[in-house]
Amino acid sequence: MAKKSPLELTPTDARRLAVTRQRLAGPRAPATSDGIYDVFRDIGCVQIDPIRAVERTQYLVLRSRLGAFNYDDFHQLLYQDWKLFEYWAHAASFVLVEDYPLHQAMMRNWAQGDRAWNKRARRWMQENDAFRQYVLAEIGRNGPLASTQLEDRSTYAWPSSGWTNNRNVGMMIDFLWTRGDLVVADRDQLHRKWGLTENYLAQAQATEPWPDEQVTSIAAQKAIQALGVATEKQIKQHFIRNRYKGLSKTLRKLAAVGQIVPVIIRDGSAEWPGDWYVHSADMPLLETLRNGGWQPRTTLLSPFDNLICDRDRTELMWDFYFRIEIYVPKKKRQFGYYVLPILHGDRLIGRIDPKMDRKTNTLHIHNIYAEDDAPDDNATLAQIANAIVELARFLGANDIILDNVPPQWHAVRTLSIS
Repeated sequence: MAKKSPLELTPTDARRLAVTRQRLAGPRAPATSDGIYDVFRDIGCVQIDPIRAVERTQYLVLRSRLGAFNYDDFHQLLYQDWKLFEYWAHAASFVLVEDYPLHQAMMRNWAQGDRAWNKRARRWMQENDAFRQYVLAEIGRNGPLASTQLEDRSTYAWPSSGWTNNRNVGMMIDFLWTRGDLVVADRDQLHRKWGLTENYLAQAQATEPWPDEQVTSIAAQKAIQALGVATEKQIKQHFIRNRYKGLSKTLRKLAAVGQIVPVIIRDGSAEWPGDWYVHSADMPLLETLRNGGWQPRTTLLSPFDNLICDRDRTELMWDFYFRIEIYVPKKKRQFGYYVLPILHGDRLIGRIDPKMDRKTNTLHIHNIYAEDDAPDDNATLAQIANAIVELARFLGANDIILDNVPPQWHAVRTLSIS
């Protein structure tokens, strides 16, 4: 029997599937606890970052998908209902408790291997076992506790040439969190309060650990569905980043049984590099999108948004070069400190350089940048303006100040929050 040719997609098909699976197209989920949870089940994780030049990324990522929502509903899912918790995904993130077995693999494999850092971490924990016992006992008796409420009882300082040098309490807590002994039980703004995992996630902890092959199979499928369409390299960079043991073999098995579908993405006469996959469960959605079911939206993305966190993938799929310039000296920045890309349907058409002034409740937009091929029709300009106004309302701004706008987008200057 002749081997069946892979399904052929256009770049538009690939982008629309990716955007839809990221809940950035189609009807928005309701801005409720259930809606927030529904979004998490689709995208798997939301990165945590403390910078509040506009708003913290976790809130911006959810806003792009839900519109205005109540922060308390999100916090309840985290620190009261315990449907979400903080752990490592493709970065420090909020993740689903139902995915605990996927993250448990990292907990049990903590600091294994022969790398110099792993050896150093294991030795440091062995030398400071009494310190470890003290931290766990104090939190067990009095928790949740902030790190500042714990004494440094290390007998062997953490050696580092960087900022972690001699930060012994912080390193002990970080290691105990990574190992699954501690969990973030609450937050006071940026300050985490630590509790014993067994007091909050006992049922999840009691789950029989999954073998590596099962972890890779389930996590890879979740990553493919969250990405819409993905290569092996892109899967490795997403969700449980760089923790997919035996991924190549697993992908071959999943394709052989029809759980994932190999596809080719052809752009005219050229073919996008790599072996691409779509999850079989998303084939009906793909068919809908290819047959008139595409429902685009225009929104502003956090610089850490799941859709664009893999910079190489973003450049390949959207021809959009994006880097965060937070740590770039001001004079050397190309676009700005905390830039938000503009997602317009299945395209990234520009970016804004905003700053929220909370003293005056003003959203100050220093610059708006348009991509060279960005549309400039009235409908697009109205949608960009609406996206900016939506963000301003979400942030509680009473006014928007615009400085520099591209000439072809001059009409975007006409903004009104009222």
